[in-house]
Amino acid sequence: MSDTPSTHPAPDCTEPRTALTPPEVEALVRGICFKTGPPRTVGVEVEWLVHELRTPQLPVTTERLEAAYAALRNVPLRSALTIEPGGQLELSSPPAASLMECIRTVSADLDAVRSVLTGQGLGLVGIGHDPWHAPRRFLHEPRYDALEACLDRTGPAGRRMMCTSASVQIGLDCGYEEPGPLGHGRRWWLAHQLGAVLVAAFANSPLAGRQPTGWRSTRQLLWLEIGPGRAGAPPLDGDPRRAWARHVLDAPVMCVRQADGPWDVPEGLTFRDWADSGAPRPPTREDLDYHITTLFPPVRPRGFLELRMIDAQPGEDGWIVPLAVTAALFDDPEAAETAYRTVKPLAERALGLPAPHNPLWIDAARHGLADPELHEAAITCFAAALEALPRIGATTEVTDAVAAYLDRYVIQGRSPADDLLDRVRGTDRRPHGKDIRT
Repeated sequence: MSDTPSTHPAPDCTEPRTALTPPEVEALVRGICFKTGPPRTVGVEVEWLVHELRTPQLPVTTERLEAAYAALRNVPLRSALTIEPGGQLELSSPPAASLMECIRTVSADLDAVRSVLTGQGLGLVGIGHDPWHAPRRFLHEPRYDALEACLDRTGPAGRRMMCTSASVQIGLDCGYEEPGPLGHGRRWWLAHQLGAVLVAAFANSPLAGRQPTGWRSTRQLLWLEIGPGRAGAPPLDGDPRRAWARHVLDAPVMCVRQADGPWDVPEGLTFRDWADSGAPRPPTREDLDYHITTLFPPVRPRGFLELRMIDAQPGEDGWIVPLAVTAALFDDPEAAETAYRTVKPLAERALGLPAPHNPLWIDAARHGLADPELHEAAITCFAAALEALPRIGATTEVTDAVAAYLDRYVIQGRSPADDLLDRVRGTDRRPHGKDIRT
């Protein structure tokens, strides 16, 4: 949900200008969405559900959340700390020159945040969808009032996404302008095809209301239900810049902001329509920039690639594994080529439909690594990442964590979602099975 610009520098799209035409919009978006060059930086945004330290099943009152967040505002952090609509906490790293720099920065900031929250009797839990509580909005701001009104038109998924979901979002440079394993076209394509493998391997949201939903990643189900206009990707059969620019133009406008009073929430108005008609007022460059932040595709180009498909992970350091695996598979040329060759056959299952509204992504969210082809692809990709991690500077502790995840989950055709399901069904025999009380 967050659009904090700190993971990578945000594009400069805030200079007011009236009466933008569709061709001007397309030119502006094409100019800011893919910044090419050697892959040099990496970033991560980690979202957490905030819960009672002793009894996570109980809802945290608004007053306690307000007090905790007031205390956190005085904590010096390198990462940007933001609060999500339902009271979830997010840390967004600054762009880091290496994987290990990113990990060290966020780990230190999380230690500081946890120390303050523990003093308030609160803790952080990494689950992609709250297994205990119904949606309850903590933030009441014009943006979220408008977003809620807009998403309510398609059903309850929008409120659940806003208030009860959490993720690990990874920021990677777009890559070289030229073709090849690290070229921006290849990385854009790979993000959408490998994305299904990441959904399956890191699925961690099988519950709602303490009951199984039938999906390993209920969080991905929410994005499916929100619909392709707000939460879908553009087609992958053309130039990425052109495809994304047209997607931005043809996506529905969430709101027309007002200086005073409630924001307008138009129905069925695309940005192209708004730019053509100039009503209810001509859109500005600031409106365009804001419109882009209201689109939630699984991969969002913001001058860099923001991968948004991974559920929040269990444990204090669980977020490190998807960050390390993803960085290795994109930024090490040998691993990137292996990942490309591995997922290329899977792409046929997408039937040419954009993610996540295609059979491949739906199967990944519903079945996780119980799907045989996704299971086989995940084993190959994790093995390639494990070999590549030392080459991109990962420490032994990080490579050991990835190896442990490969052994515990991937090879077994499981993900953290299966642990949660085992606990609900009473079939978990592992001593760590009571870490999260469901």
